Amino acid sequence: MGARVMTSKQRVLTAIAHQEPDRVPVNYYGEPDVDRRLREHFGTDDLNEALGVDFRGVGPAYTGPRLHENKGDIMVSDWGIHMRRVVTAEGEMWDYCTWPLSSATVDEIDAWPMPDPDDHDYAAVAEQCEAVKDFCICGGSCGLPDIINGCGMLRTMEQVLIDLITDDPAGLRLIDKRNDISVEVTRRTFEVAGDKIDLMCLGEDLGTQRGPTISLETFRKHIRPRMQPFVDIAKAYDIPCMIHSCGSSSWAFDDFLDMGITVVETLQPEAKDMSPAYLKDRFGDRLAFHGCISTAGPLAYGTVADVEANVRETLETMMPGGGYILSPTHTVMENTPTENVVAMYEAARKYGVYA
Repeated sequence: MGARVMTSKQRVLTAIAHQEPDRVPVNYYGEPDVDRRLREHFGTDDLNEALGVDFRGVGPAYTGPRLHENKGDIMVSDWGIHMRRVVTAEGEMWDYCTWPLSSATVDEIDAWPMPDPDDHDYAAVAEQCEAVKDFCICGGSCGLPDIINGCGMLRTMEQVLIDLITDDPAGLRLIDKRNDISVEVTRRTFEVAGDKIDLMCLGEDLGTQRGPTISLETFRKHIRPRMQPFVDIAKAYDIPCMIHSCGSSSWAFDDFLDMGITVVETLQPEAKDMSPAYLKDRFGDRLAFHGCISTAGPLAYGTVADVEANVRETLETMMPGGGYILSPTHTVMENTPTENVVAMYEAARKYGVYA
């Protein structure tokens, strides 16, 4: 099989099926300043093409009325999330600045405007799929259901964690209101293009560097049942599910498998029980992996030679038998040298080919 040249779609689906493709699939996420530097380096606006990325995302655009107005230099999203542009020594980024529902009541949550599932351009998704049909087409995102982060952007993460532990009625109402909308948007998206989408993407950050963010009991009580409807939508179309989770999250992997999730991403190698060797040994015959190249390791702080060695070592551990997609663990941040990002993908092409 190694001598065969596959399309990106074939390559990813072969790897997810725990078979060896022609080469290891790759993915990329970067902050705008990193993207800008890479475009200048390659002399093109198409970074996916330049880096050999095997994935493309599709989804319906919100077409409804403006629900929240910006406030001075604070940008307010359609969900009412408040962000302000922050300038650092490395570049600029948007960061959360105020949390309008931090002390909201149930009635205030009910009155909070959120995007209506009717106000989305579902028809365009089929057209998007056709335009990228040779790539692995991803529906959903790491924002589904993303309860802790997504609701935390409105209520603060601290309060959302308290809500989950104490069964706070207002916090749970926010979680369910947001989740119900997202489930319905996802259901309608797959009604239009489910047979053209290759992978359902989900997300829920469940770990710190040292261990779980929440208990397994809390996960099973509040997170898992709200995540299951998304998985079930994918199951109806026989589409695999990939879940994003930061930090030490392998404690939840058996539950993921039981739910029907077969691909996990992020995989911070420095976090507890998240090293490539541990994951491959413990779950490699049951889960496919996406990530493992830390954005807080050699990629950001090492030399080109360090990056190449890190990629090669990771591939030697994760490649055998398929089941691996090489990617940065998170969005590549502004403090990452351009030459290191380039070196990562050059090393993937050099060492990621199956014999």
